[in-house]
Amino acid sequence: MFSKGSNINLDKANVLIQALPYIQKFNGKTIVVKYGGNAMINEDIKNAVIRDIVLLNCVGIKIVMVHGGGPEINGFLNKIGKESKFVNGLRVTDEETMDVVQMVLSGKVNKDLVALIGRNGGQAIGLCGVDAGLFNVKKHVSNDGVDLGYVGDITNVNESVVRNCLDGGYIPIISTIALGQEDGKVYNINADTAAAELSVKLNAEKLILLTDVPGLLRDRNDENSLISEVKYKDIPKLIDEKIISGGMIPKIECCTNALKGGVKSAHIIDGRILHSILLEIFSQDGVGTMLS
Repeated sequence: MFSKGSNINLDKANVLIQALPYIQKFNGKTIVVKYGGNAMINEDIKNAVIRDIVLLNCVGIKIVMVHGGGPEINGFLNKIGKESKFVNGLRVTDEETMDVVQMVLSGKVNKDLVALIGRNGGQAIGLCGVDAGLFNVKKHVSNDGVDLGYVGDITNVNESVVRNCLDGGYIPIISTIALGQEDGKVYNINADTAAAELSVKLNAEKLILLTDVPGLLRDRNDENSLISEVKYKDIPKLIDEKIISGGMIPKIECCTNALKGGVKSAHIIDGRILHSILLEIFSQDGVGTMLS
């Protein structure tokens, strides 16, 4: 007869056995995770994300984390009495704001994440787009002619420094600032775009975007209307039907660009759920929307 404790241990063993095929499938493969939103603010979720990353690394999956840091940047700007301004989801970045972005993203946020991974038994290396010319950019030109300042569009990715980290068993943690190709100045870049571009260069198996919604919803007011899988060919129709709209459009564009570049699948998942990364990778159904 099994005791209650034995049943609990058996449940734990079953979970590990169910994960085995996925561990075998993705062993040695590269997965790029864009980390941002509520998952960076809520301490319980942050710790769960970091443990997920360390676990994946321990079972032989090569993990790259690209992170944002909008709330922390906003908080620092508030401290110095500077208002945060956005146009079409992009931060208006004058010279003073760019100094704050660089300090907060590549300094505090990046190194806090590296330290947190270390405390959970992993080994991480903090990088930014400036390091080894990881990202080169040109100044962003908006369609409506608004000057956003030091906001850049990626023109080139030198992924070799990231590959070196992965080959050494380290977890690269990347903040999204980059050098201007023409003027050599530092620019702010969109983290979703950076993650997508890097996933292509690394021949990644998956691109995962952590968001503050369950994924793509058929009805944005009903979280139970999640669309679990979207085929590339169906995206124009979903845009015409306004199912893909607003802030979801650029995320879908990043995912489709990754797919065009050879990434096997892209996922938009709910970063508010504890261990959502593990649930997405190690289960049949996942927890968000997969584009394939």
